[in-house]
Amino acid sequence: MSFDAADFVSKLVIYMVVWILSVSAHEAAHAWTSYKFGDDTAYNLGRVTLNPIPHIDPVGTLLLPIIGFLISYSSAFNFPLIAWGKPTPVNPLKWRNKDTANVCVSLAGIVINLLIAVGASVVIKIMISQQIITAENYQVGMISIFFNLLYTLVLMNVGLAIFNLLPFPPLDGSKVLQTFLPRSFEPFFELLETYGFLILLVLVQLGVIRAIVAPLNQFILSILF
Repeated sequence: MSFDAADFVSKLVIYMVVWILSVSAHEAAHAWTSYKFGDDTAYNLGRVTLNPIPHIDPVGTLLLPIIGFLISYSSAFNFPLIAWGKPTPVNPLKWRNKDTANVCVSLAGIVINLLIAVGASVVIKIMISQQIITAENYQVGMISIFFNLLYTLVLMNVGLAIFNLLPFPPLDGSKVLQTFLPRSFEPFFELLETYGFLILLVLVQLGVIRAIVAPLNQFILSILF
């Protein structure tokens, strides 16, 4: 198969624009919600913004996603990786209603990702109903670029939301779960937080995470479309 440089660049740009927008919205939602519960840590660092620069981690937000895209594009191999934005700093000691704040702050990024996915899917449906996007033109010219942008927004934000719901540290779902478990589980969670990223990386490489996330992704996408 010949390498189409124009197609590669176009798809890479769409992929990275959507990824950076999605992860920036996710982290900004954490920061904004934490600020609303009385913690100004992230706010003072300029993290309550959709400007991607404060949310970008050079390795997790740029390097790894580009490598993963390149490998996946140039082969049939779907390269498994973990990518991330710069973690949003929070100070739970400043929160009002600590348990409620922990749940809301943890879920804020997931909620905003789902809202983005819903919004993009609604736009797609409207454009299809108005015959702006048709079976004949959705892969042609500017319509193709706009459709791929919207469709990638849906896919990526649903994937981000479901992935972050998993109860493995440092993912958001683990913080929600920790709120509702008895204090006797705290030593267990401290151990998981120490080795959580390594465990998560192993589960991703073994395909366990994909086996969990994929059916949930398909379920939500079936509702949106």
